[in-house]
Amino acid sequence: MEFQDVVRRRRMVRRFTDEPVAPEAVDRLVRNAVRAPSAGFAQGWSFLVLTEPDDVARFWSASTPEQPERSMSAWLAGMRTAPVLVVVLTSKDVYLDRYAEDDKGWADRDENRWAVPYWHVDAGMAALLMLQTAVDEGLGACFFGVAPGEVARLRAAFGIPDAYAPTGVVAVGHPADRATPGSPRRRSRKPLDDVVHRGRWGERP
Repeated sequence: MEFQDVVRRRRMVRRFTDEPVAPEAVDRLVRNAVRAPSAGFAQGWSFLVLTEPDDVARFWSASTPEQPERSMSAWLAGMRTAPVLVVVLTSKDVYLDRYAEDDKGWADRDENRWAVPYWHVDAGMAALLMLQTAVDEGLGACFFGVAPGEVARLRAAFGIPDAYAPTGVVAVGHPADRATPGSPRRRSRKPLDDVVHRGRWGERP
């Protein structure tokens, strides 16, 4: 598939068929994910790949809030049909340690030196590569987050070390014909002229 077609066709798929995902496709997802850029080539990410039905069910049991702030029933009904989940994790300590090395020189590991938390930025880039790879494989995918209150339960359920935090989860499968409506169904894409500024803010292309 041409790259521009991958970009254009990528969307968040929220309902999947019961057709299994080929193991080779799952392997390609994570192989491409580790090609993402990372600050200092720290590569502080890790990926928890869940393909067995019992493991997928355990994820939803551990990560679903008992009293969600908003109705999630329709969303969950669709998302729980995904046969593959990849939990994208990142370690802040890996980055702080990397930038305390001699070639970087921040020996104090001060987190305040970082303009933004690049450990999550880099993990997000890796997740995007998985989303794009899914499209190229003829699959559908959706990126979503784990509620802060459920992180401890998720760690306990899968033995995730405290040093690693979830940036989000990529759900993967074959798209169902009847997709669960998402925000693009209700909101239009902003015109390019509204978001691109040339030379200085307010200057349009």
